[in-house]
Amino acid sequence: MATKIRLQRGGRKGYAFYRIVIADARAPRDGKFTEKIGTYNPNTNPATVDLNFDRALYWVEVGAQPTDTVRNILSREGVYLMKHLRGGVKKGAFDEATAQKKFDAWKADKQKGLETIREKDEKAKKDAYVKGIEAEKKVNEAIAKKVADKKAAIAAAKAEAEAEAQKAAEEAASTTEEAAPAEA
Repeated sequence: MATKIRLQRGGRKGYAFYRIVIADARAPRDGKFTEKIGTYNPNTNPATVDLNFDRALYWVEVGAQPTDTVRNILSREGVYLMKHLRGGVKKGAFDEATAQKKFDAWKADKQKGLETIREKDEKAKKDAYVKGIEAEKKVNEAIAKKVADKKAAIAAAKAEAEAEAQKAAEEAASTTEEAAPAEA
């Protein structure tokens, strides 16, 4: 029986969620499987992988063939590195403790790299937010200046209209005063 390690699709339309399963190569994609060894959610950033490391390592060592995507997932999780290190132990290149130290060092370095990436992303988001706020403040200040200029223009026009009205009233009053003595 040709055994494959592959993804079994779940989730809803447009939001895929996968189980990592061991299945016969002839079985349908979402059909019968031998064992579920983990899950893969590509919708998060970075993609979330929940893997039973020991069972995955067992199946890889036994000879189960992963699909390309699953091979990438297993490689990122360190299954192939551990298989390689165990091969070195079997050949006598180093002992089990050294192999475990190498794997732990690799895992710590990988976690450090992922943490650095997360921090960069958070900093970039924060910087973009600050820049957006500053741009919005500039726009608001420009709008406030336009509104103030418009209000000043309206107030000046109103004052000018009142001055003209007062001037017209004074002229009318002066003409009535001039006309009144002439009639008497």
